Amino acid sequence: MPHVAGSDGDFKTAEIFLSHLQEWFNIAPPEQKPIYDAGTSESQEATRGIIERDTPSAWIDTYYPVMNTPLERALQILNDDGTIAWEADLKEHGDDRDPDAAKFEDAVPTFHGYSVSGDVTGHLVYCDYCTKDARAPLKGSIVLCRYCAIVRGLKVKGGQENGAVGVLIYSDPRDDGDVTEENGYAPYPDGPARNPTSVQRGSVQFISLYPGDPTTPGYPSYENATRTEGTNIPSIPSLPISWGNARQLLRILEVSEHKQVRLVNNVDTRVIPIWNVIGVIPGYIKDEVVIAGNHRDAWVLGAVDPNSGTTSVHEVIRGFGHLMKNGWKPLRTIVIASWDAEEYGLIGSTEWGEDFVDWIDAHVVAYFNLDSSVSGSQFGTSGSPLLAHFIRETAQDVPHPTDANRTLWDARNDDGPFTGPASQKTSRVVKVAQTEAEAAALAVADDFGVSPLGSGSDYTVFLQRNGIPSTDEGFGSTPHDPAYHYHSVYDSETWQEKYGDPGFFRHVAVAQHLGLEILRMADAPLLPFNTTHYTLQLDNYLDTVESLPETQALNLKLKKVRRAIRRLRKASLELDKEKCQAMNELMWQIWKYYHSRHGCLGKLGMKLRRLVRRIDKRFRHHHGHRHLTLGDISDGGIDVNGHKDRRGLIRAIQRVRAVNNRLRSFEAGFISVDGIKDREWFKHLGVAPGKWLGYGATTFPGLTEAIVFDQDEEAANHEMKRLITLMKKMAKSLQE
Repeated sequence: MPHVAGSDGDFKTAEIFLSHLQEWFNIAPPEQKPIYDAGTSESQEATRGIIERDTPSAWIDTYYPVMNTPLERALQILNDDGTIAWEADLKEHGDDRDPDAAKFEDAVPTFHGYSVSGDVTGHLVYCDYCTKDARAPLKGSIVLCRYCAIVRGLKVKGGQENGAVGVLIYSDPRDDGDVTEENGYAPYPDGPARNPTSVQRGSVQFISLYPGDPTTPGYPSYENATRTEGTNIPSIPSLPISWGNARQLLRILEVSEHKQVRLVNNVDTRVIPIWNVIGVIPGYIKDEVVIAGNHRDAWVLGAVDPNSGTTSVHEVIRGFGHLMKNGWKPLRTIVIASWDAEEYGLIGSTEWGEDFVDWIDAHVVAYFNLDSSVSGSQFGTSGSPLLAHFIRETAQDVPHPTDANRTLWDARNDDGPFTGPASQKTSRVVKVAQTEAEAAALAVADDFGVSPLGSGSDYTVFLQRNGIPSTDEGFGSTPHDPAYHYHSVYDSETWQEKYGDPGFFRHVAVAQHLGLEILRMADAPLLPFNTTHYTLQLDNYLDTVESLPETQALNLKLKKVRRAIRRLRKASLELDKEKCQAMNELMWQIWKYYHSRHGCLGKLGMKLRRLVRRIDKRFRHHHGHRHLTLGDISDGGIDVNGHKDRRGLIRAIQRVRAVNNRLRSFEAGFISVDGIKDREWFKHLGVAPGKWLGYGATTFPGLTEAIVFDQDEEAANHEMKRLITLMKKMAKSLQE
């Protein structure tokens, strides 16, 4: 079923997800469906009341962003007299061997989300990937671009800034690796190569400026919201086209560079409701929250993007449901979110994040994102360096999806099944990312194989605006994998079953890993954050800046930044000692408390959780243990005799909680109120989506952009001072 954001099919999937939460979290469906307009008292109470709830809950929040849908499209090559020499069909051709693709080939016309209406004519110019450093003269032209390398919106932005009147973007088989018709593979559905009529839809929003509803930057899109014109959307029209149509245009260019091309794109731009679905499992420590999210909307059928991720999340929900039926309750509160309108520009998650920014800052300890679980053979992870050890350790505890002798972590080295002939040229171009997942995988991984997060999925608002440590994961394509028809009608269940993940073993592995991450983060007394590893990565970030040719040309002195990193590392090493001592003390006090009463630790887990719940209620703001009454302990099922031992245990738990607060301050310490120059929505000075990459990450973005784009020594020195100031405050927070 097609389920584009804001469509009837999209609303139906929201209801299905809500029912799934209600079934597995044992929530009795109310007489009136819990669907609330964002900004109303019901919506506000649903989220802000999470930290007070004792039983699971689930609801739908409705936001009202401005989006668009297609009306009319045309692409023509004109004769000298203005008559039509050739016209593209601008559609995907379904095939009965893929029943869903055949049935829904016309369900969603091929267009760009947030493209602007226009009827333009110009000479055709081919500009390869249309990156910022492209040098072709574009004034008055219609530009033909290959997908990959940078996010599609920045291709349009580059075109309009250089005088183009329109942009066409196509999927080139050269970016599919070895599995191409040229290498002897049949096109889908006959074989694993690209179907030449497939088209990659997608948003052309300038996501590296700011995500979310373009008309409500920095604040939520309520139905009655005050709206702006939006500055992160194009001013010239664009269209996505197939390789089959692009090939015809390229042939024309071989004959004549002066042929005129007409591009027509008319869209209906209006306020369209979208639906986020939220489910909650209350923990004993109610005000510390772990969130996991996956977007639900698709450009057409979305078997890979996002249904593979949604399927894995459904399995996680079922797993937690089984645990709760057996009496389990997490230490921290768990929230599961199904975000809407991610495909238009991360809208659902961004609007929710802007709506509840203060609540997120106060209560969310980590965010786990899952976009597409499986589009290929190779497992990849991205995330905050704070979580690199955690990501690796959990993946090492999950079995490999198809090899009993290896782990999921080992699947980072897996390859696709097709090994056709590959030229040196093919091997080079396949390294250019097609999807946000592949962009993350191609980023420079840290020492543990975890790449930094740029943008392109729903972690963006959590990490880069609120400073919440975040992760993303999934199986992506290699040069030897079948061509994945990204955002096409051929992103179908038939393709997934035949080529993507026959048997759905990788789907299961991702579900196991995500579930284990959530479970361990929620149940760990001491948050599994590694601040020292993060400081080592900061040195690597600075090495990257130092190696830039522009840095050497400006003769910048980075020693003060290096010293600030070392001071931060010193503070982190001291915190590492305190972490170890605090946990040892807690375990000793637990052993002493229970051994003196029971002679063994029989029902330690359940009783400890009850004790933590009672203690946390009194010590949420680190008040003295005198406020904890004997009745509170007794109500938790704990023997109240031996007051001295009880006080020792209380102090040990207080100590661990204090360490957790210091750990939580680290990622948030990179948040600057002023944000990044020229794109102030992004607040994280440690990492952001590249200004001219979109999906890919730029580390130390303010400093890097002052050097590379501004080439301004004064601006670079200002950015260095900002980093130094933040890191000094971060070091102090670790020591408090």
